[in-house]
Amino acid sequence: MSRAKPEPVQVIKQRRDAALSALVESVPYIGFLGITFERRGDELTSTMHFHDALIGNPMLPAVHGGATAAFLEVTAVITLQWFHIWPQFESGALEVEAMTAGQMPRLPKTIDFTVDYLRSGLPRDSYARATVNRSGRRYASVHVEAWQDHKDKLFAQATGHFLMPQERAAEG
Repeated sequence: MSRAKPEPVQVIKQRRDAALSALVESVPYIGFLGITFERRGDELTSTMHFHDALIGNPMLPAVHGGATAAFLEVTAVITLQWFHIWPQFESGALEVEAMTAGQMPRLPKTIDFTVDYLRSGLPRDSYARATVNRSGRRYASVHVEAWQDHKDKLFAQATGHFLMPQERAAEG
């Protein structure tokens, strides 16, 4: 008995990148803020590219707290969704072609989101990573950390709780 030949690595990477791109593009606000995501395996790092509209206090200058909070929340939601859809599109249960055609699974809904502002966000690119602490059928808890120049010097962190979308009942 012969095994099926494995897909070339480049094809797998393209499929994963297309899935992530479709997920990110499904939320227009992400593009408005100038946030991009980089994938390494199943781990995501988000980048909020600096632009002048992000400045909240021009005297310092410092990134607006609302932009920082939005950056952290977007990172948490996209990472949580990625955590859930990864096994689905890797197994073939969720087709990337359907995702790119706009048939996206529903996103988790924020229950609460607590941000700790540790220092001023400087006028430069910001980076963040989220960790899914708990994820069940109905509820998830995510922690996010953001930094600018050095990963060990966080400028903000957040913890969020999310209501997971329920599978739609089969038509019958």
